[in-house]
Amino acid sequence: MNIRIRGEAPADVPAIHAVTTSAFLAAPHTSHTEQYIVEALRSADVLALSLVAEADRNVIGHVAVSPVSISDGATGWFGLGPLSVLPPHQRRGVGAALAREALRTLQLRGASGCVVLGQPEYYARFGFAADANLVLPGVPPRYFQALAFDSTRARGTVRYHAAFEARD
Repeated sequence: MNIRIRGEAPADVPAIHAVTTSAFLAAPHTSHTEQYIVEALRSADVLALSLVAEADRNVIGHVAVSPVSISDGATGWFGLGPLSVLPPHQRRGVGAALAREALRTLQLRGASGCVVLGQPEYYARFGFAADANLVLPGVPPRYFQALAFDSTRARGTVRYHAAFEARD
């Protein structure tokens, strides 16, 4: 399967909604609101990066990246996610390709680092690791991971945009 990673286009919005809904439909440990989060991030104009994976001219995956705030005032930090892949295409490298391209783009843009809430075993392959200096309240520390792109280290409580509270 030939996969192309590219930036979101306006015509992709319905497909992104469908991919995100489908990807998280049977997922454990989720509120099943990821599609609404993506829409709220887009509406608030805080999607720093929105990439799609395309195969045979169909959107089969999506990743959103948005800025996060850190209580120490560190700047240039972003949150990766939601990361979504249609179930028939999962475990085939689509999500990894999206994550790698998102991280590569963030680095090229001079970002300081990125955080992610997710399975440690999955995100470790991209360099993410739990960091005792960065906390997301209410989340077990091993599931909240960070990747610094430079030598500066952020410390404190991380807050995602209010769009992450979207429910519909």
